[in-house]
Amino acid sequence: MTRDVRRARLDDVWDIHEIARESWHAAYDDVLGPETVDDVVDDWYAIGDLESSITDTSDRDNAAFLVAEPSADDSTVDGTESETDCRGFAHAVPWPEDPSVAFLARLYVRPDSWNEGVGTALLEGLEAELSAGFERLRLAVLAANDIGISFYESRGFDRVGTRPSDLGTGLEEHVYETPLSEQ
Repeated sequence: MTRDVRRARLDDVWDIHEIARESWHAAYDDVLGPETVDDVVDDWYAIGDLESSITDTSDRDNAAFLVAEPSADDSTVDGTESETDCRGFAHAVPWPEDPSVAFLARLYVRPDSWNEGVGTALLEGLEAELSAGFERLRLAVLAANDIGISFYESRGFDRVGTRPSDLGTGLEEHVYETPLSEQ
């Protein structure tokens, strides 16, 4: 199923915020608890911060903030169009310590769209946007996020390290990388 991926706009900010909330609850409630998830989303996905991230990446060729829109075949059971504008989003910036590496800071898809190709379309969009300027794409994912780990490994990412997470005592995150092929 083909997905329409484009650069995020400021009017996408509320969809992005809600996608983050839905995805975090689906992936992390059992690990962090619903209250902690709400606190993290409210902090990390604050509307003003998202607006700044979108604005910051809008005219750069070394960063991208993308959204996946519903495709023509996205519809509800009764055949009407989906009521939301975005199905997922991805945000990548340069890795501060290595100019050859792009950092995938965020990639989230609405849980009701998991396994429909939205995440893959977002990754492909990032690769198209960033491959000329970077050799690799790196990310960190909580070690307890089986869904995320499975997704990234199935897309060719290799684990290159493990480190403590800032989200809580005893939590770890895995660092993954994949090469970016020149388009």
